Amino acid sequence: MQSYWRLHRYPILFAVACILFYWSFAYNLVRTDFIKLFMLYGALFYLTSKIIQFEKWNFKFLLVVGILFRLMFLIAEPNLSQDFYRFIWDGELIKNGFNPYLYTPDQIMEQGTVSFPSMKELHEGMTDLNARHYSNYPPINQVLFAIASILGGGSVLGSTIAMRLIVILADLGVLYFGRKLLQHLNKANHLAFWYFLNPLIIIELTGNLHFEGVMLFFFVWALYLISKNKWLWSTPIYAISIMVKLMPLMFLPLFVKYFGLKKSVVFYALILLGCGALLFPFYSSVFIDNYSDTVGLWFTNFEFNTSIYNVVKKIAVTYYEAKPWELIDSYGSVIQKVVIVIILLLAFLRKNQKLESVITSMMLALACYYFLSSTVHPWYVVFLLGIAMFTDYRFPFVWSFAVVLSYYAYSNPDYKENLWLLAIEYILVIGFFIYEIIGSGPKKLYFLKK
Repeated sequence: MQSYWRLHRYPILFAVACILFYWSFAYNLVRTDFIKLFMLYGALFYLTSKIIQFEKWNFKFLLVVGILFRLMFLIAEPNLSQDFYRFIWDGELIKNGFNPYLYTPDQIMEQGTVSFPSMKELHEGMTDLNARHYSNYPPINQVLFAIASILGGGSVLGSTIAMRLIVILADLGVLYFGRKLLQHLNKANHLAFWYFLNPLIIIELTGNLHFEGVMLFFFVWALYLISKNKWLWSTPIYAISIMVKLMPLMFLPLFVKYFGLKKSVVFYALILLGCGALLFPFYSSVFIDNYSDTVGLWFTNFEFNTSIYNVVKKIAVTYYEAKPWELIDSYGSVIQKVVIVIILLLAFLRKNQKLESVITSMMLALACYYFLSSTVHPWYVVFLLGIAMFTDYRFPFVWSFAVVLSYYAYSNPDYKENLWLLAIEYILVIGFFIYEIIGSGPKKLYFLKK
């Protein structure tokens, strides 16, 4: 024991400090206190980096501390997001035999068509925006909400703990299949801990109950099966990933060169068939309209932590007297088309015959989408970070730290963003991104050709 302490005392002390900081983050922090939030987040980032540097080959140590960090949040109420109230609400609707895509919470409250013990608490806890719109969470997400509600026994705390355990199990799955995929790609498998121990992952997934980690688990599992030439078995797993969050759908064109045309058609058909089967239990005549209208809001009505859009808005409003609410609608419609073009260019201009190149194309496509998007919540960066661990790019790791600057908006009653802080965030991220591309050899156009 003494020899172990002598060899590992600094990582142990760092881990104990992280546990105390995570406890403070979970139980003694309000999101309006930006200074405390930033200091805790920065300290956790530094200490976690040192732990990985000291113990990167010590799998058991890193696994145990990663689980302990997550357990600090077990009975805490999420303090940076109110989305969990809607998660539990949808789960309670399904548990009571109601389709969450057909009724808004406000409609349920007005009509009194269903009743469950935590109804009033959940409705008051969720945002007004959530309360007046239909659910936008895909079917597998809804199933997980329902499972959490059943396991939670009708209480908000019980459902929160159940969801938290699901998210933790998903992160363990990402670690398991991530290490296997890294080995197959001839990369050091300890790189998976830069995801598993990242404060953004622990705080936004385990802490705030976002399900990007569950999506990533199925996504990485599917990629691992593809790497083992078990691509037929990967199709239902990939479909489940899409039905947790829709994002993996955008990457399908990038497999054309990897599989070849004939195999790609079969791959796409099986995935779409799987998505249809998972969607079928929730389908109704008004489902498509309700769901598409709600999802469309995220493209054409909201803005948060944006980079290029802020520049466009500044120019349009200052020099062309554009109205912001009209600008974001037209901008969102244009960006959807631009992202499609970018994905198709990456699909046909890059040499995607190797899986590592396909994964790099995915990361580049997602990064471009986020740079162009009018809404980039901190937990969106989780997917980018998860994909990046299989590539040679590290700018998503920089972003996983810098994105905390966006939470300054919650320190104001009117959620007004500080554009200087956003400028610092994106100068760091985009600057490091450009540095990595140039460092790879601009004359060879590495980002296109590899």
